Amino acid sequence: MELGGLAPFIVFDSANVDQAVAGAMASKFRNSGQTCVCSNRFLVQSGIHDAFVSKLAEAMRASLRVGNGFEEGTTQGPLINEKAVEKVETHVSDALAKGATLVTGGKRHQLGNNFFEPTLLSNVTRDMLCAREETFGPLAPVIKFHTEEEALVIANAADVGLAGYFYSQDPAQIWRVAEQLEVGMVGVNEGLLSAVECPFGGVKQSGLGREGSKYGIDEYLEVKYVCLGGL
Repeated sequence: MELGGLAPFIVFDSANVDQAVAGAMASKFRNSGQTCVCSNRFLVQSGIHDAFVSKLAEAMRASLRVGNGFEEGTTQGPLINEKAVEKVETHVSDALAKGATLVTGGKRHQLGNNFFEPTLLSNVTRDMLCAREETFGPLAPVIKFHTEEEALVIANAADVGLAGYFYSQDPAQIWRVAEQLEVGMVGVNEGLLSAVECPFGGVKQSGLGREGSKYGIDEYLEVKYVCLGGL
């Protein structure tokens, strides 16, 4: 079983901000944010926070195009149904009511129906719905943090753990954080981590078992123990 996630995307002060923005774009906005491993919560350290938010907003405005998927140049299609749009609207309105700042987007697209503008929020806090529930849409909420320990507490404060991402150029930090993130899959300086060679799956309430890699066949096999003696 694979039951979704609430993927954190952490950007530490040591990160290459341009690489982090590119990874965020790939991880958040593939299929308009409608995949189980899309980043849902962006945790950005205070020293790099403003530069990351500014560059992410610039990248969103420059490269995301909402429209008909059969038309050349379109990068963002519609959400799956009306309820999906309403959920994104609820998450945005809840965050703004609790003090978040709208950087770009924030409403249904002028195309109507199930199209929603790619949206970036800053000054997001842990009590907002978008930080506690999987949005499954084109919403990127940014939470500022100060220490590595704080980031891990926020990232792990979920009953699910499918994918997690973080950007850092500090080798010691990379190993510490990769081990302590409570997820089944970790992308380090990478925004896309799925491949047939890799064991896909999560921990906590994100499901049981793995698909892909040699571990994906385990559920179809029986283990036989043979105790041989007397020769």
